[in-house]
Amino acid sequence: MSVDYAIEGDVAVLTINHPPVNALSLVVREGLKAGIQKGLADQNVRAIVVLGGGRTFIAGADISEFGTEKSRQGPRLQDIQRALETSPKPTVAAIHGTALGGGLEIALACHSRVAVASAKLGLPEVKLGLLPGAGGTVRTPRLIGVEAALSLVTSGDHIPAAKAHSLGLVDAIIDDLRSGGVAYARKLVAEGAPPPVIERNEKVTGVDPALFRDFREKTAKKSRGQLAPAKIIDCIEAACTKPAAEALAFETAAFQELFQSDQRKALIHYFFAEREARKIPDIPESVQPQKIGSVAVIGAGLMGGGIGMVFANAGIPVTLLDVSDEAVAKGRGIIEKNYATSVSRGSMTQARMDDALDRMRFVTKYEDIGPVDLVVEAAFEDMDLKKKIFTELDRVMPDKTILGSNTSSLNIDEIASATKRPDKVVGVHFFSPANVMKLQENVRGKATSHQTLADVMALAKDIGKVAVLAGNCDGFIGNRMLQYYTGEAEFMLEEGATPEQIDRVAESFGMAMGPLAMRDLAGMDTSVRIRAIRRKTLPPDERMTDIVERLVEAGRYGQKTGKGYYRYEGRTRIADPEAIAIIEDASRAAGVKRRAFTDEEVLYRLFFPMVNEAAKELEEGIAIRASDIDVVWVNGYGFPAHRGGPMFWAEQVGLDKVLDTSRELAPRRGVRWAPAKLLERLVAEGKGWSKA
Repeated sequence: MSVDYAIEGDVAVLTINHPPVNALSLVVREGLKAGIQKGLADQNVRAIVVLGGGRTFIAGADISEFGTEKSRQGPRLQDIQRALETSPKPTVAAIHGTALGGGLEIALACHSRVAVASAKLGLPEVKLGLLPGAGGTVRTPRLIGVEAALSLVTSGDHIPAAKAHSLGLVDAIIDDLRSGGVAYARKLVAEGAPPPVIERNEKVTGVDPALFRDFREKTAKKSRGQLAPAKIIDCIEAACTKPAAEALAFETAAFQELFQSDQRKALIHYFFAEREARKIPDIPESVQPQKIGSVAVIGAGLMGGGIGMVFANAGIPVTLLDVSDEAVAKGRGIIEKNYATSVSRGSMTQARMDDALDRMRFVTKYEDIGPVDLVVEAAFEDMDLKKKIFTELDRVMPDKTILGSNTSSLNIDEIASATKRPDKVVGVHFFSPANVMKLQENVRGKATSHQTLADVMALAKDIGKVAVLAGNCDGFIGNRMLQYYTGEAEFMLEEGATPEQIDRVAESFGMAMGPLAMRDLAGMDTSVRIRAIRRKTLPPDERMTDIVERLVEAGRYGQKTGKGYYRYEGRTRIADPEAIAIIEDASRAAGVKRRAFTDEEVLYRLFFPMVNEAAKELEEGIAIRASDIDVVWVNGYGFPAHRGGPMFWAEQVGLDKVLDTSRELAPRRGVRWAPAKLLERLVAEGKGWSKA
């Protein structure tokens, strides 16, 4: 049975047993309905407790049933809620593990909720492009107030039981799940149950409309074109301005609208993409990951320090090495400043900061590192330097130690050649700032062992990162594609588009920052150095524009000098005729006739060339699956998750359009821009990436 029914004295206990997370599948809904009916029919039962078996309460809807016949078969979630809410006998949800989405909505329909201290609660539907569709936007503000409800539901965050208790989302913290739930039910029998949440109107009466206006403005800046947050605000406002029954109907209509949206499809795709990325097909089941319990980082600068913070924050002792006492002191100072900023913002307590710093040790000699499970090298992108470091690490580290490189583009096999343990050498590429960005791009060399790969893939989950495995090539998955994104932005500038148009199109699409604004932020002088190296390796049929170089010659380094592609007042960018004049001069010098671009053309030319390159990565086995590429770009480069990632989005728009753009650009750009054979085949066969 998916729901067990038991009697404890005068209390019926319904225990959901549907591993692994007690999702609200059809069998669970049927079991709950039957259990509630049985408890109501038994004259000796005076209260009903609903709890979860195994490790959790109810972790939400069964996503695998979305849109299937099972999702349409009764009883519906709302039927179960109605039975709990209208029960003449007190109903109590006893929560452990997680109560998420529909699970929390079930709990909200009970007269009371209790939770063990380790429980977490939330309504994460917004992260799937949806909103709570079973009264979550109507009941939550009635229980915890409008401001708290807006924050909880639009963020999709999971909150700990203690916070849920302080907000009023749960009525009591209990020590033992079953006995505590039963005891609270008996308390309600003795003292009388509170009215159903749906009937509590005090906190949704007389709410100032300005609250919703202000929250909409604030949310719009963060949501970058997502539909669901705005719909959630509409629904919570309806809960304050309409009778409960009408507000529930309003929520249902909004849910259905979102369910049919492309954004919902994209976010569901992305939800499963992150989980698929963890799976490496050629690693045998017999290879089980070994826990990484101690780490060293080579380099205590901005990148190395950020990586050190990642491990310290996860409770893993970390030793940071740099070349001198001065470098170590500088690195430690930056780390302490970063932590202090987090404390001042309220995202970290002083105690957590102190604990993290206590886990950090700083040294200047390799011999002083001591034995660790993993070393991550985070030195400059210089092959000779990295090989020298790996030779030293190979000398001082135990044979079992994994040697990882944080290189963003260099050859892992060449780095491994400096050691006697190439099977233990792997790319472990974090993105800057490492303590903020979620992506961990692991790179396999030709000799990297299955055990090493299993260990670093599992590590990502322990440290709060999202792991993707890449093959060994210049730039791996993400940076290899990036050069086509930024390169085509430059070519469009040369051909007549403006910086404002290019960045506006990218940001309206949902990118965190446009490519040219991002370059201004990073610094033009840095770009010039990287471009000088790239020019030496360009094929003879390719060229780069010289716009960046011309801007730097004019002293326009970006935000740091107050002018780059734009003029800056503080961090506010302003269109600058002087920059446009420099760009126009570059066009004339290159013999390029300038013209106007439509926004759609800008969008397609920004993203289609890099999707074409991604298809080549699939051909070559650099990426295991197209959805892995989506995960890389969402977590590492700010691609909007509500578009599903570049590969999903391109398939939705049409792979034939990607192919057409590639065929148009290749004669002008060079052979590397030519259409991928895989792309040509898929278009010819009318297939998508899943058939690659």
